[in-house]
Amino acid sequence: MITLADPLEHARACFGNRIAVIDGDRRFTYRELANRCERLAAGLASLGVQPGDRVAVLAANGHRYLELFFGLPAAGMVLVPLNTRLAEAELTHIVQHSGARTIITDRDPGGLAACVDRVITMAGDYEPLLDLAQRCAEADVSPDDIAAIFYTGGTTGLPKGVMLTHRNLVANAFNKIVACSLSGDDVFLAAPAMFHVAGIAPLTGLVWLGGTTVTAPMFDAALCLDLIELHRVTFFLPVPTMLAALVVEQRARPRDVSSLRLLGHAGSPIAVESIRRAHETFPDAELAQFYGATETSSVVTRMRNEQDALDTPVAGSCGQPAVGVVVRVVRADGIDCDTGEVGEVVARSNAVTIGYWRDPDATARALRDGWYHTGDLGYFDDRKHLFVVDRAKDMIVSGAENVYSIEVEAALYRHPAVAEAAVFGVPDETWGEAVHAVVVLHPDAVAGADELRQHCRGLIAGYKVPKVIEIAEEPLPKSGPGKILKRVLRERHLAR
Repeated sequence: MITLADPLEHARACFGNRIAVIDGDRRFTYRELANRCERLAAGLASLGVQPGDRVAVLAANGHRYLELFFGLPAAGMVLVPLNTRLAEAELTHIVQHSGARTIITDRDPGGLAACVDRVITMAGDYEPLLDLAQRCAEADVSPDDIAAIFYTGGTTGLPKGVMLTHRNLVANAFNKIVACSLSGDDVFLAAPAMFHVAGIAPLTGLVWLGGTTVTAPMFDAALCLDLIELHRVTFFLPVPTMLAALVVEQRARPRDVSSLRLLGHAGSPIAVESIRRAHETFPDAELAQFYGATETSSVVTRMRNEQDALDTPVAGSCGQPAVGVVVRVVRADGIDCDTGEVGEVVARSNAVTIGYWRDPDATARALRDGWYHTGDLGYFDDRKHLFVVDRAKDMIVSGAENVYSIEVEAALYRHPAVAEAAVFGVPDETWGEAVHAVVVLHPDAVAGADELRQHCRGLIAGYKVPKVIEIAEEPLPKSGPGKILKRVLRERHLAR
């Protein structure tokens, strides 16, 4: 029976003197990291935290986040990562909904302190907690026990608590090792937020193999490129908006990034033109796309060597099903779609969630007949390459025609002035819904709405061309993991 306790214990036994994590000027070997995880769990137990108790974490990336991720579940406790970008009211909802009675934080918890029994600050309480620890009895942890509850990013509404078991996260580790060709020689840059499953899930497989993790407190393009150069990072997995920022920064002030063997991206759709720009900027790195969801513990499909597919029919695909994952595209009645036919993407694997915390209705809607229903619309080509065309909730029906927002966004991104684009439907008396776009231009770029619409007319059908294109002066709103929040943009438009 394998649990999250096993990867770190394996690394301690086999690679005890290797550097496990680099956090600023702090470095810990696997032996030291494993010891700190044990002391952390024992310290919490001495305060009365029991197996099964939820422990909320509100903090930036760092070595302590790794300790929490591996140490708490190994002792039977349940980690509840909190999105640091949420408002206090949103965080309060998550803490109360999860039932967490302990919060560990690197900042002033504000009103959250009133929601819990104890607040442990990383600045003042964390290290003394490790020092006072007495060795606790070994926890009786099952692979089917909940290891963590990751609350969804709230891109479409109120966050839901995704329950991920030890079995889920261990299965995803194996999938990730294969999908990313991980090895013990890899140096991984953990800059995307660890409160998101895609930010921390890659670490399980990496730890198992004895690789090194370099942490950054948050994503900053300049800092990330500096760390890649300094520590000879081999593997980085940002979201597309982060990848675009890396391109801009690297072109402005180049670093030696020749160590990068794999520059992946995940978390949201990406335009083909963005892949092309990334390849031009990082020509020595293999580009790869990974499609997944919090509910699948991350990886569902993988597209390796994207740069080689740029001018082929599979450009824009998110790849083929990952090893260990079964993927289908189905109609509303559950029957498989034909090749090229758009339907809902569903997936099945040992990494798929057991459901949503305290939400049986949402669980029943998402998990049906052994399959997780993603809510994404897509189709397969004849070689099982998956093309995701939209979120079901984001598809626009204009004049009885289906318009997929990702296709319109891809057309906008092909204009050299466009840095960010979001397309969504707005009410329209004539067409039911009208295609609406909000774009952000590159610094010093100039382009008007009429020019952008004319650009789109040369690439997509007239009914898909946005009726209105807003030129925004500020970056588009994003969730903590970096996904563009179309819901917020739509609400702003309707409010006006």
